[in-house]
Amino acid sequence: MKIDLTETTSSKINQALVSARRAIGTPAIGMVLTLVIVTDEENAYDALKSAGDASREHPSRIIAVIKRVSRSPRSRRDARLDAEVRVGSDAGTGETVVLRLHGELANHAQSVVLPLLLPDAPVVVWWPQDAPADPAKDPLGALAQRRITDAYAAEHPGRELAVRAASYTPGDTDLAWTRITPWRSMLAASLDQQSARVVSATVEGESENPSCELLAMWLADRLGVPVERTVSAGPGLTAVRMETKNGVIVLDRPDGSLATLSMQGQPDRAVALKRRDTAELLAEELRRLDPDNTYASTVRFGTEKLGGAAEPQQAEPAPAAAAATAPAKKSAAKKAASK
Repeated sequence: MKIDLTETTSSKINQALVSARRAIGTPAIGMVLTLVIVTDEENAYDALKSAGDASREHPSRIIAVIKRVSRSPRSRRDARLDAEVRVGSDAGTGETVVLRLHGELANHAQSVVLPLLLPDAPVVVWWPQDAPADPAKDPLGALAQRRITDAYAAEHPGRELAVRAASYTPGDTDLAWTRITPWRSMLAASLDQQSARVVSATVEGESENPSCELLAMWLADRLGVPVERTVSAGPGLTAVRMETKNGVIVLDRPDGSLATLSMQGQPDRAVALKRRDTAELLAEELRRLDPDNTYASTVRFGTEKLGGAAEPQQAEPAPAAAAATAPAKKSAAKKAASK
């Protein structure tokens, strides 16, 4: 069921939600959180589709905030709120409210969103692109317990990771980090089968891919060893190699779907490691609403090593990889020496 409201208010939107629930025969609210999506018209459809798919696992009230750019000075002075209310099969397993803010009202989105939040339920804010430099200090981000960004959507992902590290506040997370969860789980499981200490590692993947950078920083942070970052044609992450005194552990995924885990003295094993869509990543992040301390440690560990990686790669792959890995080795050596 869809209800269009023109030149409306938050109070009228709440009334429309109640009327829509009664009309389809579900007067009770069975949602567990409020998901606020801050996006634009170009990306609104994809973001709402992903959020709707994720709501099948986490029934939510989804509020999409779209700030409409006014072209004339008179339009910029006028404040108008248009809304679209979706309930039932049109909104996944929850409710969806699409807000279009015109004129001066676009600068006060929090005043419109606040009355629409579910009472006594967690609030998550997601920026599919164009996230603020400090999400926790953003007026909408300040309403949330969890704030989700995506460095992969930035023009310079490496530089974006440095921004995320500088402004990190408990509750922040990034979908570039979520993308490497299966890799981290598989690598940790492989180390449980090896008693020898890791002495070095290599992470191979696309240039300017923030997930590759985060995985390299995670290994360097947790293992305290030099980690080399090399460039491949992709897609995404393609391989991780960890050198131990008992031999090398290799997790290789050349096609973005099926990986091979190779370890000394054991047969090669095929591992399902497909690239996940945004709905799956979002659903994973909504499973936990507490601060992710591992992400915080990882993104902060790598801040000083992003100088060369933050800019677009113009050199040949091999020299660029060597330049990017030299600071990582130096920092890891300093960390080991300080122990």
